[in-house]
Amino acid sequence: MKKFKRIRKLKDYRIHSEGRGILFGSFAIFAVVLFSMWFFLPQLRVLNTILSILLFVLYALMVNFFRSPKRIFPGDVEDVVVAPADGKVVVIEKVYEPDHFKDERIQVSIFMSPMNVHANWYPVDGVIKRVEHQKGKFHKAWLPKASTENERSLVVIEMEDGREVLVRQIAGAMARRIVTYAAVGEECFIDQHLGFIKFGSRVDLYLPLDADIKVELNQRTVGNETVIANLNKN
Repeated sequence: MKKFKRIRKLKDYRIHSEGRGILFGSFAIFAVVLFSMWFFLPQLRVLNTILSILLFVLYALMVNFFRSPKRIFPGDVEDVVVAPADGKVVVIEKVYEPDHFKDERIQVSIFMSPMNVHANWYPVDGVIKRVEHQKGKFHKAWLPKASTENERSLVVIEMEDGREVLVRQIAGAMARRIVTYAAVGEECFIDQHLGFIKFGSRVDLYLPLDADIKVELNQRTVGNETVIANLNKN
């Protein structure tokens, strides 16, 4: 397999593209509501003030949710698996992976609360070998059955030496839309966005059994910064 040329140029997104339309529309609606309240009902000063504060807080939370910090992994990417998401590690265990590998793998799962950045990054450099959206339920994302029963997207990445890593984006009780940018045959790189999940959700990684796991349960992760594992050379 040919050598991958790592891409370092990134768009300097402040707000993720998935949220721009939502934020623009919400801003317009909130502005109309507040203008109408203050212009037509100026006597309701206390109520108008409370509503203004509530809408301001709600909009600030929406902006926080769709923020997209610019990040470049600082280390060597060879044989390294980098966190695909911000959040908390809720699973580290050996499991049977039924959809692609059909054998045992190490599963590492990261739960994203509504307060986390919800952009997802590629965990390794490679070529996209498989992309599949699987319909399902909307259990709470931290539950074990979420991995196999919830609405989810599967992405398989083949690394330079032929090893494969599976990434699964999982919808939660609040998350009703998974966006996946991966396309079969494309090269992908650490530092690039894999996709976006709207509202609380989870990302699973399936790694070789001999992977040297570098995180612990309940550890906080930073997408495209925290090292999840080192892969042993074949």
